[in-house]
Amino acid sequence: MDALTMSVRPDGEWMIIHQCCTCDELSVNRIAGDDNAMALVRLAVKPLRDNSLAHRVLFQL
Repeated sequence: MDALTMSVRPDGEWMIIHQCCTCDELSVNRIAGDDNAMALVRLAVKPLRDNSLAHRVLFQL
């Protein structure tokens, strides 16, 4: 699984969007309390650096 980006639910909970490296299926997982905060911030701003990533993920959802 490759972590693509982050999403925020209406209740404020942050989610990580992953993509399977084999079949390209997307999955969503909640963040954990022991996740690296800096890595999460980098992941959250990743679509701002790579527009093709944001479009690819949005169209698959």
